[in-house]
Amino acid sequence: MDRVQSDAGKLSAGWSRLGVALGFATGLALLVSGCGRQAPAPEAVRAVRVMTVQTESRMNAMLYAADIRPQTESRLGFRVSGKLVQRLAAVGMHVKAGQLLAQLDAVDLKLGQDAAQASLQAAQTNLDQVSADNQRFQGLRAQGFISAAELERSDTALKAAKSQLEAARAQAGVQQHQAQYAALSADVAGVITATEAEVGQVLTAGTPVLRLAHDGPRDAVFAVPEDQVNAVKALVGRKEALRVQVWGSDQSLPATVREVAAVADPVARTFQVKADLGRAAVPLGQTATLSMPGGPGGTVEAGGLYLPLTALSEQAGKTVVWLLDEASMTVKPQPVELGVVVGDRLQIKAGLQAGQVVVTAGVHVLTPGLAVRRYVESPAAASATR
Repeated sequence: MDRVQSDAGKLSAGWSRLGVALGFATGLALLVSGCGRQAPAPEAVRAVRVMTVQTESRMNAMLYAADIRPQTESRLGFRVSGKLVQRLAAVGMHVKAGQLLAQLDAVDLKLGQDAAQASLQAAQTNLDQVSADNQRFQGLRAQGFISAAELERSDTALKAAKSQLEAARAQAGVQQHQAQYAALSADVAGVITATEAEVGQVLTAGTPVLRLAHDGPRDAVFAVPEDQVNAVKALVGRKEALRVQVWGSDQSLPATVREVAAVADPVARTFQVKADLGRAAVPLGQTATLSMPGGPGGTVEAGGLYLPLTALSEQAGKTVVWLLDEASMTVKPQPVELGVVVGDRLQIKAGLQAGQVVVTAGVHVLTPGLAVRRYVESPAAASATR
């Protein structure tokens, strides 16, 4: 009996020691686990671009894409037929008045000129002979050796010989001009804008060979829809009523509407308009943006608020902007009512007041009450964007 109690005591002591060991192990594991867990890092404050809303006065204008063209452009061709044997001009070349541009094979034309010259000499010789005969007939008539009718026939022959000489002289002049027409020269100074015939091609008279843009005034050519054509016609002749901004440069030029197409384009249903730029030094074919007032004389919208398109977002089906509370440096959405588009900016008709600070970039990731900070561009980045 004593032995059974001794064994039970030992078993109880063993379980007790096991429980202590398990408790120690569990506590150690919890301690290690607690040491390995780190506190979550605070969320970074988002940097945003902002702008202070200010009252602006803007001209209500409409913008059109235009291209720069010469006011006068000629399609040059030979005045005679023949085979093109030489073309001395290329696209983009500036040529002077009288400069040789192309040449036809002139062999046949020179043969025709020689034949006309020979006919002229024959007519001259015939006139000399008939004139000498007429003088003799006049002497014989004075002496009574020939009748009056014979003298009249001699006078008629003399008149015919003179007419034949005049015809031969005119034909010789024509053939001389024809031979000269085998050379195509520039009538005025300008720039070659297109070539329409190649060496070896047989051309008929008048076939275009080159296109020459004359030096001188330039036009900004653009197209307007039918509902704006009357407004454009009201600007015809009004000096410098338009502005032309050349793409790729800061050059802005005044322009005057000088011509509006009488009929609309059958496909696009737009009217072509030509605006005079004067002798502005603008490359031909350059693309430009033409700004036209929204009505005769234009209208100025005073007291308007304008924001870039990047400042707008949508929330719950409404257009909103995000206002910055400078006291707490948090943002909140503000519903706005939009007006007209002016270039890359939108007019805000209602919902904002001058002096409020609006976020202009990154609005798609903002939430109400989000803490933010102003974005400050580094000097290196600022210089890189210039």
